[in-house]
Amino acid sequence: MISVIIPALNAERHLPATLTALVPPAVTGVVREVIVVDGGSHDRTRQIAELSGADIILSEPGRGSQLAQGAARARFPWLLFLHADTVLEDGWERETVDFIHRVDVGEHPRAAAAFRFKIDDKGPAPRVLEAIVRARCSLLKVPDGDQGLLVSRRLFDEVGGYKALPVMEDVDIVRRLGRKRIAILRADATISAERYRRDGYLSRILRNQTCRAMFHAGLPITTISRLYGNAKPAG
Repeated sequence: MISVIIPALNAERHLPATLTALVPPAVTGVVREVIVVDGGSHDRTRQIAELSGADIILSEPGRGSQLAQGAARARFPWLLFLHADTVLEDGWERETVDFIHRVDVGEHPRAAAAFRFKIDDKGPAPRVLEAIVRARCSLLKVPDGDQGLLVSRRLFDEVGGYKALPVMEDVDIVRRLGRKRIAILRADATISAERYRRDGYLSRILRNQTCRAMFHAGLPITTISRLYGNAKPAG
């Protein structure tokens, strides 16, 4: 039913938890294959993926191109794009299967779906960030790549898939899908707080939103990448 595509780069700290969350639906046949697209890791990322039974693609670094390569290899009719530091909550597959069924039988218009945003950290700053992202998703239907993207192969190909962008590849594909073709599932996707702790919550949030605004304004992607710090690892 589902091919899971995970772009990764030096993701050994987070990838095991990401893969573990896929085991129960793999046992029941919901997840039929897992593809890890490695962008040249120097740690144990590939070994971890191999031990899990995932298929591995070797790639140049760059999340947009890694996602595109994984999609090209996928063999099943639904694609789930998942960052290597995103962990889906127990039972996530129930929401997913229900969504797929409703789309496939025509009860729901053709659409893609993302999960609810949650961050693996304590304190007020992560809770504020969660509230901001969830409000944006509720009102505008513009999820981040951290929240995963579940989409049928047919719709993915129709909108042109992922572009080989150094940053903003998630914003780009969501824009092409459009608000009316985005649903938010009632299951959490918990992401690592590592980059927020490293950069500071306020600084990271402001930088992310500035990059979004620049992208929508049509500024050169190289300029946006420099502001972002070109530090958006695939892990």
